[in-house]
Amino acid sequence: MNILESKKNIVLIGAGIMSATLGVLIKKLIPDAKIDIYERLDQVGAERSDAWNNAGTGHSAFCELNYTPIDENGEVDISKALRIAEQFEISKQFWAYLKQHDHLDPQKGFINDIDHMSFVWGEKNVDFLKKRYASMTKYAIFEDMLYSEDYNQIKKWVPLMMEGRAEDEVIAATRMAIGTDVNFGEITRGMISWLDQIDGVNVHMGHHINEIQEQDSGWWKIDMKDLNTKEYKSTYADFVFIGAGGGSLTLLEKTDIPEARGYGGFPVSGQWLRCTNQEVIKKHEAKVYGKAAVGSPPMSVPHLDTRIINGERCLLFGPYAGFSTKFLKEGSYLDLFLSIEMHNVWPMMRAGMKNIQLTKYLVNQVMQSQEDRFEFLKLYYPEAKFEDWELAVAGQRVQIIKKDKEEGGALKFGTEIVKNESGSLAALLGASPGASTSVSIMLDVIKQCFPENHQSAHWQKTLKEIIPCYGSSLIENGELCKKMRAESTRILKLEDQDKKAKQH
Repeated sequence: MNILESKKNIVLIGAGIMSATLGVLIKKLIPDAKIDIYERLDQVGAERSDAWNNAGTGHSAFCELNYTPIDENGEVDISKALRIAEQFEISKQFWAYLKQHDHLDPQKGFINDIDHMSFVWGEKNVDFLKKRYASMTKYAIFEDMLYSEDYNQIKKWVPLMMEGRAEDEVIAATRMAIGTDVNFGEITRGMISWLDQIDGVNVHMGHHINEIQEQDSGWWKIDMKDLNTKEYKSTYADFVFIGAGGGSLTLLEKTDIPEARGYGGFPVSGQWLRCTNQEVIKKHEAKVYGKAAVGSPPMSVPHLDTRIINGERCLLFGPYAGFSTKFLKEGSYLDLFLSIEMHNVWPMMRAGMKNIQLTKYLVNQVMQSQEDRFEFLKLYYPEAKFEDWELAVAGQRVQIIKKDKEEGGALKFGTEIVKNESGSLAALLGASPGASTSVSIMLDVIKQCFPENHQSAHWQKTLKEIIPCYGSSLIENGELCKKMRAESTRILKLEDQDKKAKQH
């Protein structure tokens, strides 16, 4: 069968930002596709896509210091930061397209401009930040970054963080005025709502997937239970995408595809200190990231974070890492144990032995008292008052463990697409940067699972209509980067960064 005639019966598992993005892209590329979206919960985007559950709302590599490690030669490696920054610009182009074509509710905002800053103290860290700044500003995608070691200048940027701080303290900060705060839950709900209104798409809430079995025909049979009616159902698809966040690993194991062998998961939970004092919240307007503690997972990079959630300005600090055997916030404490099978037990044991420091770090985090967490906050906000902050639970992250020829098993940070040989099934595993780069990740799914279609003139034309820079490098082509950024800024109604810089 010609591939253009197949893969029109699509099942997307999980109603988060990944499935929503893929659903929109497929419907644009294959207008007559039949798409069924199945979600276990009774709400769309309620797990990792939700604003309160997401560890970082707008990862664009402007300020996240864990994306720019020191290499073996003592130099700052910015390759990952370049890649993520480019992917975030692609996401903004896609969201701009959705807004232009009325695919999102115009009454519900989902993106706001907010400074992205890195802040460090101590001579060694200041030297690192200076090197990072020098390396990054060679590229147009980062050339608007500002750097300062001056107390008074930094005080203009983040006055709250300078209150009570000694003027002779060795500090440094970088600032990107083009930074944003993104409510991924709102984007997800908007896309799912649009999909649910068009022909050929059905959204099924409250459905638990029991089995995913490949048939002799190459199609997939998906068995499920309707949690509302208690009815057992089955459906068939010639393409299945598993985008169920922390639940993806367990569902992937049900498929029995050989490509899934050796994969395991390591769950990491998170908590925030959430400010309850409106006067304090008004004094800070930035996402300010510091350096992660030794042995901590990437999602635990500390930041004092301004967010706009449902139109309300909020201030969070954290996240503080923890350990739970759940793979989802609304999951089961048996998730970790049920995910262990013969094919992944050795990789998981080896990864555990190789990451003793991480284990110790998580134990220390779990054992921290509220007072311990508050003392860490005071490194960023010296005059913080204990009574102004409350503890809030963030979402679950499941880091990838995979088979490794040399190590036996390795803990991987980031996201990874796992697909079968024919491309009829794909799953997304992993966490950060996740939602911020969801569009690029889903474009990769399409490229890998629909290779012949992807190369066709029609698909290339359609993709470039949706994402004008598609197929070009925003890293190598600085002028194109500036042009695309200016256009998405205009459409998304983000504040002009030059005007904003002058105000400060």
